[in-house]
Amino acid sequence: MIVYYTDGSCSPNPGPGGFSVIKDMKPHIVGHELNSTNIRMEGCALIAALRDSRGHDCEIFTDSEFWINVITKWAPGWAAKGWKKKGGEIKNIDLVQEAYGLYKDSGAILTWVRGHEGDEGNEMADEWANKARQQRLEGYIDNTAD
Repeated sequence: MIVYYTDGSCSPNPGPGGFSVIKDMKPHIVGHELNSTNIRMEGCALIAALRDSRGHDCEIFTDSEFWINVITKWAPGWAAKGWKKKGGEIKNIDLVQEAYGLYKDSGAILTWVRGHEGDEGNEMADEWANKARQQRLEGYIDNTAD
């Protein structure tokens, strides 16, 4: 089973953002947006991991309990109601729809991990999300030199 860790970063929030995907304990994918939010970057990271898994069994560790709830609890209801909710608009609807679609067609397990508590994979994802934000990094990271 493939193991991913994901994280997003935004400073200030909203402002420049970055995200990262760690695959099998190595930096794998990074991305950035010039004007974003922390929530949006967390979602982008999860989507990048789901895309990379290509539907295969995987476990994605994230410190975003929010995105786990969006994908596993709330999106099914929103989809059934034509992507509407009682309280008004669904923020980041583009990411919500993509993440939910990818998740439904995947063998992914989403697992929450407490952020900034010493978990090696989460710390690495945080470090690379910050690098992506600060250095405007985009794409796959070449780990073939290891």
